[in-house]
Amino acid sequence: MSFLTPATSANLGPGFDALGLALGLYNEFEARLRDDDELRVRVEGRGAGKVPLDGRHLVVRAMRETFARAGEKLPGLDLDCVDNVPYSSGLGSSSSAIVGGVAAASALLGRTGPDGGPDRDWIYQVAADMEGHPDNVAPCVYGGYTVAYRQADRWEALSLPPDPRILPVLCVPSWGLSTERARDLLPDRVPHVDAAFNAGRAALMTAAVCGHPEALYAATEDRLHESYREAAMPRTLELVRDLRAYEGLPAVVSGAGPTVLVLCSSEGGVESPEISRQVDLIRRRAGKNWDVRPLPVDPVGVRSPSPHS
Repeated sequence: MSFLTPATSANLGPGFDALGLALGLYNEFEARLRDDDELRVRVEGRGAGKVPLDGRHLVVRAMRETFARAGEKLPGLDLDCVDNVPYSSGLGSSSSAIVGGVAAASALLGRTGPDGGPDRDWIYQVAADMEGHPDNVAPCVYGGYTVAYRQADRWEALSLPPDPRILPVLCVPSWGLSTERARDLLPDRVPHVDAAFNAGRAALMTAAVCGHPEALYAATEDRLHESYREAAMPRTLELVRDLRAYEGLPAVVSGAGPTVLVLCSSEGGVESPEISRQVDLIRRRAGKNWDVRPLPVDPVGVRSPSPHS
């Protein structure tokens, strides 16, 4: 069983732990059952030599959790991973691994969705439980622009197609930051005025992404988390502020950082000279310490790779 899982960018400024975007950069996982009880894990790409090759591997843990929920024990397994999503960068690498593991285990258990593909609702429930919050999991599972939330005892998500005039541009630094450290910097309470401000901006974000990209600059303003995390990633917040103040671009911290996400847009579409101009501005402002990557929005989420991919 083979699956692709996209990178994701969560929060998008004001939508803390709720909003997310799937991006056209993928991890790939292939799982095959063995005739014995042995576990073999092979990792290529960014994780090679950096992650455990045993039961501690996050994909294996996700597969074991999925089998356990079905009342089964994970059998012997060959697992091959190709890691393309940068680690500890605010691009959902852990969600990608968890979703990939849950998807592979679900397929091995014979669970499929109504269309015969991945059982996305089941994958979402298990993966969001493991991750603890759904903002990266939802776009990884469903693709597109997602609004994720908890309703009673279930995780819910709405996936919407972003306006085709929008092009996400990532500025990925050479250094990383753990999500745990970034979360530890957040206060337990925030002023009511800041909460109200973010509620309005999060609502505006959905309108901006789904048909009104002219509102993206205002929609990406945040008062709940970005500034509190500055001590852990000062260069990230400096780049966000420079892109906003000097270039007029809607820049935000991607997830928990330290990657910067810029939502470029143009009436002429993503192939227009205006988009190229904006990307050039980002590259000049970022300088040599950042890997500037324009990426399309992934519209599908987790899936089996096509024969030609």
